[in-house]
Amino acid sequence: MVKGPAAAATAGQGHSVGGGGSRSKNNKSKALTYLLWLVGGVCGLHHFYLGRDLQGVLWWCTFGGYFGFGWLRDVFYIGEYVADANRDEKYMKKVDYMVRVHGKPPFSTIRFTGMVVVAYLFSTVVSLAIPEDNVGGLSWQWLHVFTPLAAALGVWAVGNIGHETGSLKWPIISAYLVPMIGNPLKSFIFDKFGFDIDESTSFAIMILAAAWSFDHFEKRWKPINRKTPGILKRILIISMCCLLYIALWSSYLYFNAKVTDEDGDEVPFHEALGHFFNSPWWLDVKQSFIDVWQFAQVHGWMETWRQIVSLSDPSGEQNAFKVLELRSGATQMEIKNQCRTLAVKYHPDKAKDDETKREVQNRFFEVQQACELLSNSRAKRRRRNKRFNEEL
Repeated sequence: MVKGPAAAATAGQGHSVGGGGSRSKNNKSKALTYLLWLVGGVCGLHHFYLGRDLQGVLWWCTFGGYFGFGWLRDVFYIGEYVADANRDEKYMKKVDYMVRVHGKPPFSTIRFTGMVVVAYLFSTVVSLAIPEDNVGGLSWQWLHVFTPLAAALGVWAVGNIGHETGSLKWPIISAYLVPMIGNPLKSFIFDKFGFDIDESTSFAIMILAAAWSFDHFEKRWKPINRKTPGILKRILIISMCCLLYIALWSSYLYFNAKVTDEDGDEVPFHEALGHFFNSPWWLDVKQSFIDVWQFAQVHGWMETWRQIVSLSDPSGEQNAFKVLELRSGATQMEIKNQCRTLAVKYHPDKAKDDETKREVQNRFFEVQQACELLSNSRAKRRRRNKRFNEEL
């Protein structure tokens, strides 16, 4: 068997970047990629734009590479991603050099960790989605046979990102082989030594075995002149993957998810959701949105926005008037007199005991703050009232 640089060069022939044998260049914008990363990066939008569909789907499933970690890391690699998508000559020579030096992609701690994490997520989601109780008079627990397959798919998905690839063969074999051998072995260890290996440990061993087998037996360089699928095929595949993922989570939420109420009783999630949409709080919120929509249809969205800003009390004046028990259009003289009255009424020295003194003191401070705020905004209210009178 031939080994060394010659073998590496032979293995990398499919990655040659010389001449015109590679695909035609694209024209992906780095600025647009950064913009898509910023506004939709946690959903993989920038990866979909660059044709990195598999990574885009993973980012969508994991909300930006496990709650934004991958999304943040991408900001340092977008330049390379764009150069790869555009088949930049300098970048492709760098890739070709890597292929020729390394006959097989070197071990990457980040990629291996990603395999384990995504495999754990996919297998867990499949396991959670299987109904715990009978549905339609039938037990669906046999569907747990697909849990190792989900783990293998997670390993394969991460392993096929970028310039590396590999098949599902060894991850699937390892994922199914571990439970087949592990369950009898667990019984033997328990009977012989009294040590019980729990399900979570067995689950972790299965995932690690699938990731290890892919890294050692399947991993190889991806041909650089691979054919890119058409846009319709890409959309179809991406949509199917996303719909399947949504369906699994929906199955979990409908059949297995529970909500614990204030009495400690568990209520099925779908029932709790139905009760929520019939709750007085939600009906009030819903009516508020309807009122805003109807107001906007009559007065326009600019006036609606002005009213929203005014009602949100950004200056704090409305709350100050409320504290002073005054109407919002009170004069400066009325404010001054009320401040004196409430300062005397809530003065801490008039409290008879410690508990009452604390309450009165808090109220006294609220009055003082309200009076100070309205005093500072006196000139602004004068201008506003003058403008209001002129409009009349």
